[in-house]
Amino acid sequence: MAGASVVALLFSELIALGQTVALARLLSPAEVGLFVAGGVLTTFVTNFVEGGLRSGLIHRDGDLDDAAATVFWATLGTGAAMSVLALAAAPLVGHVFDSRTAGLVAAAMSGGLLLYALTNVPEALLQREFSVRRRLIVGPAVSATFAAVSVTAAALGLGVWSMVVGSYASSVVWVLTLWWICDWRPRRGRPSFPIWRQLARFGFPLVLGMIGDRAQKSVEAVVTGKVLGAGDLGLLRYAERIGRIPVMVLVETGSVSLFPAFTRLARERGRFQAAYLQALRLSVAVAAAMTALIVAVGIPLVVVVLGEEWRGAGEALVAMAGLGLGKSMMIVGEEAIKGAGRTRLLNRFTVAETLLSVVLLLALIGPLGLVGVGLSISLTALVLGVVVTGTAAPVVGVTWRQTSRAAVPAMVAALLGYVLVAVPARFALRAGDGGPWALASIAAVCVVFLALYGVGLRFLAPATFRDLTALAAAVRRRIPGRGAPSEPEPVRSRDHLSSSNNAS
Repeated sequence: MAGASVVALLFSELIALGQTVALARLLSPAEVGLFVAGGVLTTFVTNFVEGGLRSGLIHRDGDLDDAAATVFWATLGTGAAMSVLALAAAPLVGHVFDSRTAGLVAAAMSGGLLLYALTNVPEALLQREFSVRRRLIVGPAVSATFAAVSVTAAALGLGVWSMVVGSYASSVVWVLTLWWICDWRPRRGRPSFPIWRQLARFGFPLVLGMIGDRAQKSVEAVVTGKVLGAGDLGLLRYAERIGRIPVMVLVETGSVSLFPAFTRLARERGRFQAAYLQALRLSVAVAAAMTALIVAVGIPLVVVVLGEEWRGAGEALVAMAGLGLGKSMMIVGEEAIKGAGRTRLLNRFTVAETLLSVVLLLALIGPLGLVGVGLSISLTALVLGVVVTGTAAPVVGVTWRQTSRAAVPAMVAALLGYVLVAVPARFALRAGDGGPWALASIAAVCVVFLALYGVGLRFLAPATFRDLTALAAAVRRRIPGRGAPSEPEPVRSRDHLSSSNNAS
């Protein structure tokens, strides 16, 4: 399934990259910033719609039809209520950002909360069944819809509203494709308050974590918009969009599979430990390489692809390069903790991450501007990555020595590769300043770095090297004409599965 996830993710990210470039050419940083400002409120309250019930459904061990019905009706009702509240609070967004347009965007985006509520049950059921079709159909369809609609609308002169229209179109496609490939329907179960209470008890710490994450991003957007202006907020949005590519790779190919997998393995200590260490090796190896590449070519890549007016996004991108590396450790550690049923441990991460991010943001944005915002994101992710990994180790039953041997060699290999290409890369990028030559120079730097990184992994982290080559082989098998696996059966709810297919 990891191979299918990689193929689908690469396709989705290529679409998103094309859309990002096109919108950067059609919209100004200020227009993108207004969209970010208008979406602050709905982004924050999204977590209240789900309420952690989705994770509880994934982790549940029985009465799946009734549990799914409980989650469906509970989140649908919450989604409707939150849509109304977000609409009523939209003028507050306009007041905070001192922009009538931001307030109107916030009002327009409020309906997206109801659409989001409709995705929770099918997403949970598909995730617990490791659905390949969800990876191959839903993600690419959503990306393609947003790209086609938003770029077309921007070309027609709709400005910031092009992204609003694109968001609604992609949300509708998200809902339709999920329900198309998931055969569960609300009539199959009966909602139950005792079941809701059990699911909510499991998911409550996760809700706190998500609220903390959203609060962190909301504060980041508000402070950046108020201190630096809508233009810099737009630059930050694009920097984060590119900087989060490593995170999306990790989430789509790992996190969505790790939680249900760790849930199954938690009772088998030896297999749980082996799976955790392998996931940590792969996650850190991918993130370390991307972090080094962002530092090496981030600024020239953004300038060449998006244009000179987006240079600030490139500078912020380099400053937040540590985001992917920190998240690579956090994702694996948090999924292991969730799989072991120790979700209350996540509360300490929520408090630490929120406080640290706000303190660093306020301390660095004044003297360093947008670069300071990027550095606050990097430092927060790296510190929390270490904290989460340290907390997960005793839960899984591994030592600090085992954890370090899984993560550190890949970081050292990436650092050595970067050091070897840094100076030649600077001269090559200057020589190819602008146009196709610049892109060719950037591509050459990336190829040389990856070759050096591969050699470094081969000698410093042979286990990681073997894991990566096995993953690459799985990806190649997913390429059309190379013997892709047969299509799996549609996802069925727990009550309709045989006992041999126990989901958790």
